[in-house]
Amino acid sequence: MAKASARRTSPGRGGRPGEGSGNSKNQSNRLEALRSSKETAAPDRLLLATLRIRIPKGLWAGQFSRDHPSVMVEILNRSDTSAHLSVSDHWISGQPPGVWAREIGAYADVVKVDSLAELAEGSLYRITYHNPPVIYLYRKLGLPIQFPLRIQGGYIRWEVVARHSEFDRVLKYARVVDPEFQLVSIRRRPLRSHLPLLTDGQNHLLTAAMAAGYFAVPRGITLTDLARQLNRSKSSVSEAIAIIERKLLESAVRPALLPA
Repeated sequence: MAKASARRTSPGRGGRPGEGSGNSKNQSNRLEALRSSKETAAPDRLLLATLRIRIPKGLWAGQFSRDHPSVMVEILNRSDTSAHLSVSDHWISGQPPGVWAREIGAYADVVKVDSLAELAEGSLYRITYHNPPVIYLYRKLGLPIQFPLRIQGGYIRWEVVARHSEFDRVLKYARVVDPEFQLVSIRRRPLRSHLPLLTDGQNHLLTAAMAAGYFAVPRGITLTDLARQLNRSKSSVSEAIAIIERKLLESAVRPALLPA
């Protein structure tokens, strides 16, 4: 596997002036509808939204994708390697394995790059990097990141699934990062009534496993590593996840548990 260790400081923020301005009216309408709807404030409602955000200066994926605007980058999963470092598998379009390793490894926030394999007109890279600020926000809110994340031309399409209060925090963060971000779509869904069946401990484990990529395809973390991260035995985590999966499956196949 190819590794890169050189460093460079990410250059200044560039961009295309007026990007997304044609959608400002639609975005304003969506935000106004969100503010005025009493339904969204209900505690038993989830908001499902797609945001298009310009990646800020200092993050390798933003500058890399601006330098190569025709290249598509997909982040497939994420796991913690320490309190301030993450590792993710990235699919990058258009070049055979290893081509981008040296360039990506030269960015200041990248610690390590491994070239894994060729896949579907692109290649897989495993990249270890310093956490961007949004990781700490999601940790604080206890939200799972929705994968894959798609990046092109310096912009990321970010899927958000959160309750109203949590969604407001994410939206506030998006405004700081990119005042001209786009709210591409937003929907509302009732929470399934199976959620109260999970204990606080089970909810915590489910959220942690999802955030670590345990349920991602391909899986972003092994059961052994997840147990180590949670400071629990492998057998106890395996048994607890099996109970959670059984509860969710049983509730999903019983129509009576779904709201009318």
